[in-house]
Amino acid sequence: MDTPTRTPNTASSRLEIEPGYQSGFANEFATEALPGALPEGRNSPQRAAYGLYAEQLSGTAFTAPRGHNRRSWLYRIRPAAVHMPFTQLPSERLVANFAEVPPTPPNQLRWDALPMPAEPTDFIDGWVTMAGNGAAESMSGCAIHLYAANRSMQDRFFYTADGELLIVPQEGRLHIATEFGKLDIEPFEIAVIPRGVRFAVSLPDGTARGYICENFGALLRLPDLGPIGSNGLANPRDFLTPHAAYEDREGDFELVVKMNGNLWRADIGHSPLDVVAWHGNYAPYKYDLRRFNTIGSISFDHPDPSIFLVLQSQTDTPGVDSIDFVIFPPRWLAAEDTFRPPWFHRNVASEFMGLVHGVYDAKAEGFVPGGASLHNCMSGHGPDAETFEKASHGDTSTPKKVGDTMAFMFETRTLIKPTRFALETAQLQAHYYECWQGLTKHFNPEQR
Repeated sequence: MDTPTRTPNTASSRLEIEPGYQSGFANEFATEALPGALPEGRNSPQRAAYGLYAEQLSGTAFTAPRGHNRRSWLYRIRPAAVHMPFTQLPSERLVANFAEVPPTPPNQLRWDALPMPAEPTDFIDGWVTMAGNGAAESMSGCAIHLYAANRSMQDRFFYTADGELLIVPQEGRLHIATEFGKLDIEPFEIAVIPRGVRFAVSLPDGTARGYICENFGALLRLPDLGPIGSNGLANPRDFLTPHAAYEDREGDFELVVKMNGNLWRADIGHSPLDVVAWHGNYAPYKYDLRRFNTIGSISFDHPDPSIFLVLQSQTDTPGVDSIDFVIFPPRWLAAEDTFRPPWFHRNVASEFMGLVHGVYDAKAEGFVPGGASLHNCMSGHGPDAETFEKASHGDTSTPKKVGDTMAFMFETRTLIKPTRFALETAQLQAHYYECWQGLTKHFNPEQR
């Protein structure tokens, strides 16, 4: 068990443990910041140690099969119910019902990165919904947000009742203090915050920018590996969940909730990050994308992008996911007599792409870190003209390393609908289509 250290705080005292994590994906974790805070042999004793309250947080139905059931028991200073009534906050830039957005064009769309805000803006106020599908109230589909912030959350806490958050930083580190403990992530890492978990974000570098996929549907999980075997892609032991840490602070605080796309606020007289111990398998976690074990062809042809799948949200239809989180990390290309970049394609799924770092190997220019692109169902896309010419005439007799890059994709089985903001923002690249106009005719029936 970790020994807490005491740090002065103007409101009261704050107990923290040194940064540390528990390893494994959706494990049955058990952690306590004070010795004996976890009850033995039961979940809800008549009197919990240290005068704590026992509270269960359920992320799935009570009767879900054991292998799919996610829940945790929290032992906290005050129950989560202790706060004042909520009142609504303005939230025009957030969307949770995608039946209400403008008609979705079949055009290929691409955006520049969001500028950093001119006014003080924290992690929550810096959100804007770019696209999505389904609806939070039906617990189906997703919302894709961008964030840009230049101020830490100050005595302000947040949770979303709409879905779990997959956070992909592009610029600037995030210190995420949660009910379950602390997560520190940087670009090339991701964090997943389950639905309902309260947290606050501070910015060690002063500014931060990135992407969020808010999953309304089934919880994210690791994909089955099938013919790949028992190892490869994202390894379960590389997912890290925090040890228990707690705040014992009283004062004037604000609790902000996102429910059905709307923001609500309530006064709360204490920090809600007051969980002294917890056990279970419903908890925040982080993962370093640089640890992904990339699989690829060592003979010919470029495989399907499913070989780059990190996490998935499954549906009731086998093999069809609500969300696939796919990455395109540094890797070796070894296929001979093969067009090595991603091929031209149209597919039933819809693809929202982002770039964390470097250059994406299918686009020579225009797709910038912090930017995004959207290629919807059956919209033709693929390498730009410059990339096509280079790859068509390159030497494939020797391997080549695609290095210094990290791109990713949120892929869904249903149409990804851009919001009014996404269709009207100055960041939308009006001339994106031009990158394919240089693909000239090479056809010659007299020459093979």
